[in-house]
Formats: sequence, structure tokens, C-alpha cells
Amino acid sequence: MNKNVLLVNDMPGYGKVALGAMIPILSAMGHYVHNLPTCLVSNTLDYGKFEIMDTTEYIRRSIRVWKALGFTFDCLCTGFLLTLEQADIIREYVKENRSKDFLVISDPIMGDDGKLYNGVDSGRIGIMQKLIEIADIVIPNVTEAGFLTGFHPGATTVAESDIRTLVDGVRQLGPKSVVITSVCVKETGKNLVAGYDARTKEYFLLPYDEIPVHFPGTGDIFSAVMAGKLLNGYPLSESVRMAMNAVRFLIGKSQYNRDKFRGLLLEKFVMHIDEISQMND
Repeated sequence: MNKNVLLVNDMPGYGKVALGAMIPILSAMGHYVHNLPTCLVSNTLDYGKFEIMDTTEYIRRSIRVWKALGFTFDCLCTGFLLTLEQADIIREYVKENRSKDFLVISDPIMGDDGKLYNGVDSGRIGIMQKLIEIADIVIPNVTEAGFLTGFHPGATTVAESDIRTLVDGVRQLGPKSVVITSVCVKETGKNLVAGYDARTKEYFLLPYDEIPVHFPGTGDIFSAVMAGKLLNGYPLSESVRMAMNAVRFLIGKSQYNRDKFRGLLLEKFVMHIDEISQMND
């Protein structure tokens, strides 16, 4: 069941987000994990002050070397991309290596809570739209889905009757399957993960109880657990549900941490992530 997974995301120097969170999780789930950092970031952006180093040329040269060495991957997961050029490089790489067994998952990391993240401008929307065209599965939160589709961008709640419209709006951008996290239903205040599975041709809604605390990196952890479960043979909706379980458990264990900008506590629990993801089943 071990798969070769390539993660394309930023690498933080301080904080358990992006590659710093995804590598240990997918490794603990039994997969061979490789990475292409899209940039080196001094710390999580929540601190408000940070330094970013662009690694676009490193990505280009690394892929060139990998081609010469014949390296191949079963799954590619993209997260934060710094430039449109990086999106073009990854799109071309996917097209050159596309096969029925090559799973492409894209998390269009741009914002949350109705706004774009610190250091992220509106130009990022076009970058992510271009990238998710070639994805098998795309995982925006509801804020990112709004900006990507232009459907009530900046809204923090969604009318129940509009949830499928939002899912279909993301599907129209090109990805086969869609998972939208952090959906708050306007009429009831209920929280959902909404999605569409292209394999079963079915929509799904998975409710959850929100723990009212914010941590960076929860989306990266969600993506990693979901990807790991998919690669281990679970269907999409079940993989999503287990990723939700894992994130909720980790938030519960970290909710009283003083410095929440560092992200969720992983070290103590990462080796048990498979069991944790099934605790609420």
C-alpha cells in the first residue's frame, strides 16, 4: 500500500504548517514522502512579520534532475504556490506524467474567514484557478471557494440552497472531485464539509461541531490525512470524514496552547494518526 507522494507546498522555519505538518503525517501513514518547497518561510504568516524566499528556480532545476533520474510518483499534492510561474511548471509536470494511477490533489491556499491571508493578494486567485484545472481533487475552504468562483466572495456563511451551487462552481473550474471545508449554513449555523465525488457521481455533506479556536495548518493536516486515506484505498467521503476526525482531535488537544500561531501539536500524536482518524467512527 506504500505510495510515492510528492508534496508541493511552502516550508516554514517556525510553525507546524504546510510541509512541516504534512511530511510527518503522510510518513506515519506509511507512504514514501518527497517534497518540492515552493518557498522558504521564516514562520507562519499569522505572526504578521515574516520573510519569504522564492524557490521557483530550484523547483525547475529539481524537476529537470528528477526526469533524468526517472523518478515517478503516485500522488502529487499542491498547497501554497508563490508565483504564476510555479503554477505553470507544476501544470506542465502533471501533463507530462498524467496517467490513470497518478492522483493530483490541490489545496488552493489563499485565505479564510472571508478574507485573503496576510501577504496574499488578489493575483493569487488567478494562480490557483490555473492550477486546479488539472486536479483530480480540489480542497478549498469556503472562503477560497468564494474567491475562486466569484460566488459571494468574502461571505462567511452560505445559504443551504446555495451549497451545491458553490460546489458546482468549483467543479466548473476543471477539477473532477471537490471538497469544500468550513461551510457554515446561514439559516442554521451548522458547520459542514460539502463535496462531490466524481467516481461515484454523488454529492455529500458531512456535519461537524466546531471548536471555537483558530490554528494555522489545520487545512494542511486535513489534506494530508485525506490523501493518505485515499492512497490506502478508502473512498473520498470516508477519507474526508476521517480527516475531519483527526483535525478535531488535534484541535482539542491543542486548544489551550498559549502560542496558537505555531499550529497544532503533532509530535505526541503523529504516530497514531491512523487510529485517531477513526476514533469517532
